[in-house]
Amino acid sequence: MAFHDIRFPATLSRGSVGGPERRTEIVTLTNGFEERNSAWAHSRRRYDAGVGLRSLDDVATVIAFFEARGGQLHAFRWKDWADHKSCVPSRAVSAADQVIGRGDGQRVSFPLSKLYASGPASYRRPIVKPVEGTVRVALGGVVKIETIDFDVDLSTGIVTFADAPVTDAPVTAGFEFDVPVRFDTDRIAVSVSSFQAGDVPQVPVVEVRL
Repeated sequence: MAFHDIRFPATLSRGSVGGPERRTEIVTLTNGFEERNSAWAHSRRRYDAGVGLRSLDDVATVIAFFEARGGQLHAFRWKDWADHKSCVPSRAVSAADQVIGRGDGQRVSFPLSKLYASGPASYRRPIVKPVEGTVRVALGGVVKIETIDFDVDLSTGIVTFADAPVTDAPVTAGFEFDVPVRFDTDRIAVSVSSFQAGDVPQVPVVEVRL
């Protein structure tokens, strides 16, 4: 399977339904207590693109995109409108949004990530598909300039500095990002009469590990 560095039409994914999925194994003991174990270190996102289709032209666009990806064969970018920024959706991206590391005087590469925190618990999500032109980076609160002070690999989400950040300097970043996904079906069934009556086809997509 290859990854096609192209985004599913964002106007269509805007109306989709989906979000994160976890895999939790639960064993109920004889005394009624439970033992719970998370089988996945990272959540996996699923969406239904069919919900966002509003016209037969939209259907034709999705079919063309589906055929060009070979069905489930090739992965692609997906914009999750509910979670596509290093900050909350209503705010503008800032270089201070996320702490992605601390300098040690030698390390020059830092992977982008996003922290999800609630109370004492938190989860750090790797970000591997940042959106071109949206990455903002700062060292110790001082904003740096892309292509001069640092570069970002859009295929991996790794920020590389021209010079290693000094020891204990906080490395922060802000960015927009896409989710790497593939179609979760090799078949799209469309009935023109049913679609016009309000019955939209199911077009499932699922996040892939890269």
